[in-house]
Amino acid sequence: MSSAEFRKGPFREGDLVQLTDPKGKLHTLTLTPGKVFHTHRGGLAHDDLIGLESGSVITASGGSAYLALRPLLDDFVLSMPRGAAVVYPKDAARIVGLMNLHPGSRIAEAGVGSGALTCSLLKAVGSTGRVFSFERREEFAKVAEGNVETWFGQRPEQWTLTLGDLTDALQERELDAVVLDMLAPWECLETVAAALCPGGVLVGYVATTTQLSKLVETLRLSGHWTEPRAEETMLRTWHLDGLSVRPDHRMNGHTGFLVSTRRLAPGAVLPPRRRRPAPGAYGEDYSGPGAARADSVESASDELES
Repeated sequence: MSSAEFRKGPFREGDLVQLTDPKGKLHTLTLTPGKVFHTHRGGLAHDDLIGLESGSVITASGGSAYLALRPLLDDFVLSMPRGAAVVYPKDAARIVGLMNLHPGSRIAEAGVGSGALTCSLLKAVGSTGRVFSFERREEFAKVAEGNVETWFGQRPEQWTLTLGDLTDALQERELDAVVLDMLAPWECLETVAAALCPGGVLVGYVATTTQLSKLVETLRLSGHWTEPRAEETMLRTWHLDGLSVRPDHRMNGHTGFLVSTRRLAPGAVLPPRRRRPAPGAYGEDYSGPGAARADSVESASDELES
């Protein structure tokens, strides 16, 4: 695997280079002999970059200085061509952690989008693992292919991209993890349950509270999963200028919800979880055990008030 992060030494033909202009704007390019990078600040010949060390400063024809580095995946993701919205680095890192990925892991993802999360998954599983990606839309699949191949410098051998629906096309079994980044992930749960090994991890990435609620309740009703957990990640950078040290006014706030759960062993029945719901949480017509507990809580509250 020859991705930008694994390369060391001077820049050479075919390398990814990240140029930072005086205003902090990032430009990512692939070094090609004879080519010139043009901006309103002047041109910068690729030949002048080839042979320099990462971390060098080079001046364009207009006099502006650029910092040249091999890009980090975080920077590449934020500047990559997009078909669908990308999974932001803060969410991709959390997904990798939730699924406990390591070299040799075998995972599937549904909804490739622009390939941002795919790059993180391929990094995590290494050359000994496998990533099976499924994308319904051909135009998104093509964008993802281009981005993944650009980042790694070639098509990773451990990656399989299938154009189609995961529910129809997933044939793998004993997978370690599955991530669903799609509009209706609850439609795939039976297929995913059959593909995951006992204890395997499922992560759903959804954008709205309506999707969040539907996915969680479907997981609970299916009987195949541990109690689902929902979270979101927020990232706030800080302004650092002399003694002016404060949070930045802008931050990476809500981008999506992550729902994580694990596959129960075949035939296992999850022990009932003891909850104390708020009075009225289940509606007036509900007569199940939750309602009884709610009535008890309500009665206790009335006694205390009196």
